[in-house]
This record gives sequence, C-alpha cells and structure tokens, in this order.
Amino acid sequence: MGQPKTWKEWVFTLDHKIIGIFYLAASLVSFLVAGTSAALMRIELGSLGPTLTEDAGVYNLWLTMHGAVMILGFQIPALLGFFANWVVPIMIGAKDMAFPRVNALSVWLLWSGILLALCNLIVPDSFNGMWTGYPPYSETDFAGNTALYSLIIIVLGISSVFGAVNLACTVMFMRARGIGWYQLNMTVWCVFTANIMQLIFVPVLAASVLLLSLDKYLGFGFYDPGQGGDVLLYQNLFWFYSHPAVYVVLLPFLGISFDIIATFARNHIFNYKVAVWATLAFIPVSSDVWVHHAFVAGLPNWLRTMQTFTTLMISLPFGLLMLSMVMTLYKGSIEYRTPMHWIVGMFFMLIIGATTGIPNALSAIDYGISDSYVIMSHFHYVMAISGAMAIFGGIYYYFPKLTGRMYSEAMGKISAWLFFIGMNVVMGPLYFIGIEGMPRRYYDYQMFPQFESMHALATVGVAITTIGVLIMLYSWLHGMFRGEKATANPWQSQSLEFTHTDVIPGPGNFPTPPVMPEGWSPYSYDKTGAKGGSEARR
Repeated sequence: MGQPKTWKEWVFTLDHKIIGIFYLAASLVSFLVAGTSAALMRIELGSLGPTLTEDAGVYNLWLTMHGAVMILGFQIPALLGFFANWVVPIMIGAKDMAFPRVNALSVWLLWSGILLALCNLIVPDSFNGMWTGYPPYSETDFAGNTALYSLIIIVLGISSVFGAVNLACTVMFMRARGIGWYQLNMTVWCVFTANIMQLIFVPVLAASVLLLSLDKYLGFGFYDPGQGGDVLLYQNLFWFYSHPAVYVVLLPFLGISFDIIATFARNHIFNYKVAVWATLAFIPVSSDVWVHHAFVAGLPNWLRTMQTFTTLMISLPFGLLMLSMVMTLYKGSIEYRTPMHWIVGMFFMLIIGATTGIPNALSAIDYGISDSYVIMSHFHYVMAISGAMAIFGGIYYYFPKLTGRMYSEAMGKISAWLFFIGMNVVMGPLYFIGIEGMPRRYYDYQMFPQFESMHALATVGVAITTIGVLIMLYSWLHGMFRGEKATANPWQSQSLEFTHTDVIPGPGNFPTPPVMPEGWSPYSYDKTGAKGGSEARR
C-alpha cells in the first residue's frame, strides 16, 4: 500500500507523502496546544475577576502560545507543509519533491520549532510578550525569555524557507508531460504563490525578532529611543511579514476549497485564468498594506492615506476569487458530502470576516476600533476560523488517500456544524462588545461589567466548538481503524491524485509516469459528472 513498514523507514524517509504526514501530525499537535490555550483564556474571561489564575503573566503566556502556535505551528505547516507536500507533487504528475533531503530537513526543523515552543511552558522564565513580541515590553525582564521567542521564530522561518524553495522548484521544473501552467489545479497555483511570498517576507520577520534579542541581551538599541532607536521600526518590520502571512494562509486554503467545490459540483473553475492571475496579484499588492496595523502608532498622515487605499485595493483580487468560487457552483451537480459541509461553512465565515474588514481599512474608522475586540473578531473570522475549517475539510477530502478507508459521514457533518455554530457563538458577541469599547488582550475587565454576559456566552461557544473538534478527531480515528475500505477515486474527481494513483499512492506516486493528452484539465467534468480514470483500480 505504499506505507513504510518499520520505524526507521518512517523516521528516515525521503518520500514527500510521509513527510507530509509528519507535517500533518505536527500541525494537529499544535492545533491542540493552541486550542487549549484559547479555551483557558476564554474560561478565564467567562466571568469577572480571577477564574483559573490570579497571575496576569500566566494569562499572557496563554495568549502568546495561542497566537504563535496557531499560526506558525498549525495553519502554515498544515497548508504549506502537509497539503503542499502530500498533494501538490501528485497533482502535477511528479514522483517526488525536487530536493527530497531538503524536504526532510524542513519538516524536522518544524518539529524542532514546535518542541522549542512547548519548552516555553516549562522554562522558569517563559516568554509572555504575546505572539507579536512588541518592544519595549518584550525587551524587559517582565516579558521573560526573549531569546527563546527569537529562536523559535527563526527555526520555524528557516523551515518555511527551505520548504518554499523546494515547492517552487518542484512546480516549475517537475510537471508531467502535457501539463502546462494553465492546466494546474488551483491548489497548486495558490500554494505556489504563497511560497513565493514566504521567500520574500520570512527573512524580514527573522531579522526583526533577531534584533529584539540583540537589543535586550547585547544592548544594541535598534528599538530603544534612548539609544537612537525606534519601537515603530519593529512594528513596521513585523507587519511587513505578518500581514502578507495572512495571504500565505488564505491562498492555500482557498485553493483547497476550489478543488473541493469543483469536485463536488462536477464543474470547471469559473473564470479559471482570471482566478490564477488574481492569485498571483497578491504577491505585489500584499507587500504594501502592512501600515493598517499601525494607523494609531503616530505615522504620518500621507502614509495612512496611501495604505488605506492599498488595503482597500487588495479586496479586488480577493473579490475575483470569491466570485469565481461561487460561480463554480452555478449549474453544477452539487453533492454535499462532509468536505463540502466544511467548505460551505468556511465560505460564510470568510465572507463575514471580509465584509467586517473593509471598514477596518479606513483609517478614520480604525482610530475608533483599534485594539478592540472588533479587530480580534475580524482576524479570527477571516483567517483563523476560515483557515481551520478549510484545513479540516481538506483532511476529510484526502482521508481515503491517506488511510485507504472512509470516515463516518454522519460524524463528519455533525462536527462541521458544531464547529461552525460554536465559533460563531464565540466570535459574534465579541464583535459587538468590541464596537461598544471592549479592549482586546485584557486579563480582566472589571471596569466593563456590562460585557460579562457576552463573555459568558462566548465561553459557551468554546464548549460547543470543543465538542465538534472531539467528534472530528474521533471520526478520524474510527475511520482509520474501522472505516469501510476506500476506492482509488471515491469522489469521482478528475485530478491526478485520484485518477492515476492507487488507493494509497506508493513510492513514486504513479504505477506508470503520467503523460496527459492535449486539452486535459483537472476540471474536465461533463454535465453528468465525468468518471475518474481510476475506476478500474478499486
């Protein structure tokens, strides 16, 4: 079946699919760590006064772990690690990644970064400067071990850069005969674009956090106004990477969503070439929007005005992708299996996040809502929740190819609905109290007692979400060991990973190297829903 038989074959493998599974395992562990941190924060905020801890530093530790691990340990590794490794080479007809040993190094660097992050829970001077690491606080003794924070970011960044170089070279030079640039899956285009952005912006993030440690431990003073430095330099460097990082997460999960929608709608991607160029447009446009994170930071008015315009402008390629996604459903023969339930939920979450984000781009409005729960809720809708739902939908979509078995449709759909309802119960009330003035990142809010009922309601939402996540995890475990045996192409997809591989793809991916005929497309569905080429390999 193509799976390693011994632990040595697993640990020392160079097979991109097994490395992808390592990424998946790391990302799910990170999700549980980050999710637990979020649940602890929400329980603490469920009522006025101390609930779980009286130490604000402990709360800051939960906040730091939640933000950093959820983005750098869960979402980016799941999207640019698991999906990029497991799916993309097969989608383009390649037998492996361009540089298998570098690929293996990148995943072990990721695991090293995760273990370093977990050390933050046990070291005596744990870093609690939140995931942004803003100076001057992060350069004080109160913030804890800033060097550990810098090391974690740099190790994860090196892993990302190695993976990005590998993926870009694989897509550029290892496509099968007959597969041109306009015959690539949207997942391939979106992952390729996101990795190009990683190559451009990750070094800036690594430099910014390295300077934090140089300031704190060696007295360099890059961010110290007393030595001629400027704390705003850090904000500009940090967000020069961290806002493009939103699209590094957004694009891959949109690509996965496109492929799931096309498969279950039995339809081609609407305006495919426009969607491709809209995806590529994020590279230049995303480089000039970071200042909206610092509209209240004392920057000159001309810069605020310019970046208000550029922030609004990025809604154009995003809108084209949303239009293409919706119109792909038009006149489709839609089948609502579990992956579609997760993706439909993702779409509505993303629309809520996108529409609440347009006012945030206007500096005049941002002045009133900056550092409130409005910003936090918007961010979670547009990236955190939507991205998580797309990732989970993608795991369900590829579950038969990963395990050779099927999951329970009932449990998969129930988990999707509970997650969707639970996260709306969490974030909806927080958005409204943010408009009324509730600041984010507060350990306690006794000066705002009128918001206690909404906080309590949001805490109930976490309980609903947790039940959904537990059902999802159980459905995977149950499917792995007791699910029905899968066929090679259970969804009747036209994409290579389903049509030209065995039930579980073996070493080299394909029984025979694929050569695609002229006019082939991964979205070549007819009106009745074309059958995949793997029907003979049941």
